[in-house]
Amino acid sequence: MSYAKVLCVGLVGVTGHVVEVEADVATGLPTVVLSGLPDTALNEARDRVRAAIVNSGQRWPNRRITVNLLPATLPKHGSAFDLAIAAALLAGAGEMPLAPLDRVAILGELGLDGTVRPVRGVLPMVAAAARAGIDRVVVPLANASEASVVPGVRVRAVDALHRLVAFVRDGAPLLDPPAPPAVPPRPGPDLADVAGQGLGRRALEVTAAGGHHLALLGPPGAGKTMLAERLPSILPELDDEAALEVTALHSIAGLLPPDGQLLRRPPFQAPHHTATIASLVGGGSGLARPGAVSLAHRGVLFLDEAPEYARGALEALRQPLESGRIVLTRAQGGTEYPARVQLVVAANPCPCAKPSGDISCECPPLARRRYLGRLSGPLLDRLDVQVTVQPLRAAELMAAGQTVESSAVVAERVGKARAAAASRWATDGWRINAEVPGPHLRLPRWRLPARDTYALRRLLDSGVLSARGFDRVIRVAWSIADLDGRSRPDAGDVEEATQLRTGSAT
Repeated sequence: MSYAKVLCVGLVGVTGHVVEVEADVATGLPTVVLSGLPDTALNEARDRVRAAIVNSGQRWPNRRITVNLLPATLPKHGSAFDLAIAAALLAGAGEMPLAPLDRVAILGELGLDGTVRPVRGVLPMVAAAARAGIDRVVVPLANASEASVVPGVRVRAVDALHRLVAFVRDGAPLLDPPAPPAVPPRPGPDLADVAGQGLGRRALEVTAAGGHHLALLGPPGAGKTMLAERLPSILPELDDEAALEVTALHSIAGLLPPDGQLLRRPPFQAPHHTATIASLVGGGSGLARPGAVSLAHRGVLFLDEAPEYARGALEALRQPLESGRIVLTRAQGGTEYPARVQLVVAANPCPCAKPSGDISCECPPLARRRYLGRLSGPLLDRLDVQVTVQPLRAAELMAAGQTVESSAVVAERVGKARAAAASRWATDGWRINAEVPGPHLRLPRWRLPARDTYALRRLLDSGVLSARGFDRVIRVAWSIADLDGRSRPDAGDVEEATQLRTGSAT
């Protein structure tokens, strides 16, 4: 036969689309034409596939070869189409039958010697194939563990092109996914390591319970970074849906561990303060890649020394903090990535980073205001909890045998609080208090009594709080009530939430 078609999967952002790879082998001058909006890496597949076929001991058809990728209007990028192109080309040249590959998605990059190399994004590709009703996939051996986490799909692996050819021609078996290695969980940072800082620990617990954003202000060495790094340790493990989302994003970025298993722990991203806008929100030539805000999806994005970041990079975070997603538009098309994170920022009080009132600090008041002014008002307004961490005293640092709650103890309370919130908002589709829109909390069913919010409304009327800030204080009050086991916030919860927001009592 001179025509053949096999199935592959292409990615646009984190969304996979089934692609039909057609090959037509006709008489004419020997050439290879590749159509269907391929990018540079995919255009170069012509030479890779030719070398791989010849070096695998197969015959290359010296005729006019046309390879088309359908749908032609969908941008195609990357090298994951190599193996499918080779299979379609050999079948079109009559070198092997197509029946064994019916309704089978084929993924993989080819080396010049015919080896099949791993590619990025296999997990969302296989998930897209499953949604399209394809229940069999062939992937590179190094990606087999990653692909096998998608339920309802039979995964087989290949390490070389000749193994796929032997399977199609002679029925030789393909490789099974390797058994995942037993990797013991690595101990991470624990809240028990933090000395003192009762206010900081309480703010961290409330932040974890409601999924809120957090600002930690204070002098160096007070424990801001230690607290932020321990936030993931008190967050619940990701459920199946969230784990698939997070693992898919890390697969696209090429950051999955070798075992390729689902990521159950909330991710933690802490980019350096020299990070560019593209590295924070995503970017790159062609279709944009996910940035730190997407790699921290369902986890924590920590910006240490936040005033040192470029102002444009900080301001670029405002939109994804509100919407929980980031849309990147490029000349070749738009890409959307999820970006529902908990943002934690840490900042010193002034450029010299000496404690406030320290006799050695020579920063004038204007310099202090200008330094913290690098964090714009609209960005700070989106941070639900804003606390000042005080320097440690010697008695707190040197206390021996002090009883300090560990991350496991705090995580148990956080888990119960999140379960209460998820049960309360289940019919509306929200899981944590931070996701609940402000107008919903002002409905008669959920509105707090006027006597409990009187002082808070005074702050709104006087301009101390914005409308957004008012709503965020109410959300934090719900999280405090959940932690303390109450079905609704009371006046004390609203007062504590206001203190965690403004640093002063109502």
